[in-house]
Amino acid sequence: MPSEHLISSAAATSSEHTVAWVFGQPVTDLPQDLFIPPDALKVVLSSFQGPLDLLLYLIRKQNIDVLDIPMVKITEQYLHYIAQMEAYQFDLAAEYLLMAAMLIEIKSRLLLPRPEEVEDEEADPRAELVRRLLAYEQMKLAAQGLDALPRAGRDFAWAYLPLEIAVEAKLPEVYVADLTQAWLGILSRAKHTRSHEVIQETISVRAQMTAVLRRLNESGICKFSDLFKPEQGAAYVVVNFIALLELAKEGLVRIVQPDSYGEIEISLKQENLERSEAEERVSDDPSDDFESGTAS
Repeated sequence: MPSEHLISSAAATSSEHTVAWVFGQPVTDLPQDLFIPPDALKVVLSSFQGPLDLLLYLIRKQNIDVLDIPMVKITEQYLHYIAQMEAYQFDLAAEYLLMAAMLIEIKSRLLLPRPEEVEDEEADPRAELVRRLLAYEQMKLAAQGLDALPRAGRDFAWAYLPLEIAVEAKLPEVYVADLTQAWLGILSRAKHTRSHEVIQETISVRAQMTAVLRRLNESGICKFSDLFKPEQGAAYVVVNFIALLELAKEGLVRIVQPDSYGEIEISLKQENLERSEAEERVSDDPSDDFESGTAS
């Protein structure tokens, strides 16, 4: 019981009056200039979380079955504890006094004789108290289990390490089927373009490669469809497409499709590639020339 460790404010009385013990030696006379304010002594008791906590402590300490509480014994111990707290001028919460009144009521109902016809009908007056005790004990055990878990600030501290993560944007690859579909669309529009005047001219693949590189140097990124002019005829479109494939084969351009089913984009594969260097790599080669008729 917490009251077993109460600190007494008065020293033991013997044949010689002793007011205190200091380092094992008795002190019989107080200093003349010593001032002791009223209620200077403070007594520290084991704290309880409420009347149910105190009542459960008294029951568990004596190994009493909660379902069969001896109300006379428990009520006397509870009232004795309350009396000790009042003797040392502790401010009791109203809930402690309310529990004391409840225990006295249950004790009185158990001690008073009851008619036989009413005895079977009335429930055990301890039932409500037992229910509250069991519910409180269950919540208390759950709280102890939660308190045993590691807690930030008590058992460990959070460590913060700033990390700069550079995420490289990974563009989806262009599949052959997507490139074929885009090419067929361009070729279909080119075939349906009618020419009013046919002019014989030579179209160079290398010249078209150089033209594409110059355009990419100026704009940086170009859409696949913008590289073709269907109104110039199918031959021009074919040569331009071959030039684009040659650039991709030589590793000069990058072909990407940022969005699914979206527009295909063309850009230089080496960002630091100078236009003069690229043009030297794709210098005109007469063997790559095509003769065809284009529409004006």
